Amino acid sequence: MITGANTGLGFQTAKLLAQHGATVILACRNAGKAAEAAARISASSDATVRTLQLDLASLASIRRAAEQLRADHPRLDLLINNAGGIRPQYAVTEDGFESTIATNHLGPFAFTGLVLDRLLTVPGSRVVTVGSIGHRRGTVDFDDLHFARGYRYQHAYAQSKLANLMFTYELHRRLASAGVPTVAVAAHPGNVRTGFGREMPLPVRAMTHPRLRMLTWWLMQSSQKGALATTRAAVDPDVRGGDYYGPPGRAQFTGYPDRVRSTAGSHDAAAQRRLWQESERLTGVTYPVAD
Repeated sequence: MITGANTGLGFQTAKLLAQHGATVILACRNAGKAAEAAARISASSDATVRTLQLDLASLASIRRAAEQLRADHPRLDLLINNAGGIRPQYAVTEDGFESTIATNHLGPFAFTGLVLDRLLTVPGSRVVTVGSIGHRRGTVDFDDLHFARGYRYQHAYAQSKLANLMFTYELHRRLASAGVPTVAVAAHPGNVRTGFGREMPLPVRAMTHPRLRMLTWWLMQSSQKGALATTRAAVDPDVRGGDYYGPPGRAQFTGYPDRVRSTAGSHDAAAQRRLWQESERLTGVTYPVAD
């Protein structure tokens, strides 16, 4: 199952897995766009492609989708938390969460917890969460997680991407302690030309435009190449729990994926546990693997 799989990195990852025989579930906010994406993938492979309506900014939608998945599938080999967003303007979800942290962290946290038991008995199963090099600029403000004291979209996005890694590492620790076969890993695509930044200011949109790829080849790469980091984290037999994959090098902007390092802050075990506890409190979701 891949969230946000109707376009961009999620679509390319789903297409690649389907072409190699995987039964793929496209979990998307817009059911119509999910159906269109499924038809496009089915046209290029013989694999089974299904869809699931899921809005990660809504706890009600998350619970409905998790219930549907559990009813339809007794086991799950891969859960890829790919969907993400960024809002230039401050917005609050129906649950009272700042939109970016809701979509990028709290939503995936809740959904993963609600379906995790479908992976726990499956040898080789994995939870792959897609992060970003933007986590390097992130800090988690536990006193103002939802930016009530002032909003800057860059800070909100960086905080959410740091949270993705902290969630992955804490989940890995819990899974390993429980002795189950499921592992948690993370990946980042580098800088990718997708529709992700369509709501961003004009300079950002211009820099990511395909017409400028001759000038920005060193800075941006295609969604097909960016999806390889997620795919490697999902299927490479040498992947270990807690690994992080993405373009290598100091900048990690472009390139074929390798095992890379995240910031020291992302490995702060006390902060990981605190974020986990706060995420449980906010979402009302607890996991079948204990601290």
